[in-house]
Amino acid sequence: MFLRNCWYAAAWDDEVAETPLARTILDEPVVLFRTADGRLAALEDRCCHRALPLSMGRVEGEALQCGYHGLRFDTGGRCVAVPGQSSIPPGARVRSFPVVERHGWVWIWMGEADAADPASVPDWWWMDHPEWRPVRGGAPFCVEANYLLLNDNLLDLSHVAYVHAGSIGTDNVADFPILSERGEDYVRMSRMVADSPPPPLYGRMGGFEGNVDRWQVAVSTLPAYNTVHAGCAPPGAGGADAPEGTKVEFFNLNAITPETRTTTHYFYAHARSFALDDPAVDDSFRVDFRRVFGEDIAILGAQQANIERRPGAASIDINVDGPGLAFRRMLARRIEEEGDAG
Repeated sequence: MFLRNCWYAAAWDDEVAETPLARTILDEPVVLFRTADGRLAALEDRCCHRALPLSMGRVEGEALQCGYHGLRFDTGGRCVAVPGQSSIPPGARVRSFPVVERHGWVWIWMGEADAADPASVPDWWWMDHPEWRPVRGGAPFCVEANYLLLNDNLLDLSHVAYVHAGSIGTDNVADFPILSERGEDYVRMSRMVADSPPPPLYGRMGGFEGNVDRWQVAVSTLPAYNTVHAGCAPPGAGGADAPEGTKVEFFNLNAITPETRTTTHYFYAHARSFALDDPAVDDSFRVDFRRVFGEDIAILGAQQANIERRPGAASIDINVDGPGLAFRRMLARRIEEEGDAG
């Protein structure tokens, strides 16, 4: 069901403080916290004594204290103190998870700890580069749908013509063909919408008075990272290679983290190469795009509800489903290989 030997976004870095944060990831309750000296930790959210969630406790110095009987656990999950006794029972520990901070997110490794490699965190360098302006998407959406439905949605951007008609959609998007590419651990979908009216939101941002060339390039990488490179430029100006100052260009960075089989944590951010010091554009990315993605959340929740209601109902596939189907096959094969290795 889930690929485990990989990194998932667990939280924004500013969500994790000395107050413990409870979050379910891959159907496993996890508690995230920082010690008094700022060290980041993630533990199984269950005390090994009487099973109270450790997230109901509090940080005491460099340890997390259970809120029931006061047992304290260090960042590696080892019990280091039991009130009222000098000895600690053998095996008094909880599972700890590797965590790393990168690009504003806290990433967690849910598989074999020895296999965790920080170098395999998504390289979303735009979030830290001075020539790009990042805007975080705010608190993660809790999507009432399986995480693969969200990934399907991001690999099939023809839906913008119907779900987002008043913001980032135009009527003719689906009339332009897509190109698909498959790599060892990714699927790429590319579409160029040539010499067409700009979407309303892009038109306002770029001040376009006529038609534009518009591009959409979505790349989904295992287990569930999705990067959308999108923008508009004057017709014939070179698309994404058009000179700075003539185009609207940004990256939409999506970290899709399964909570359970039917619910998902959805983190996203944008990084743009234009209007770097314009707070009005910041607000547009912060507010307008959250409204846009809220429309997706409603669609996905309704899909999942119908799937649960009629799990065996027949369905069909159409051309735009190709990238999403390819990604699902790739992921299923990798999950099977991981199970075989275990």
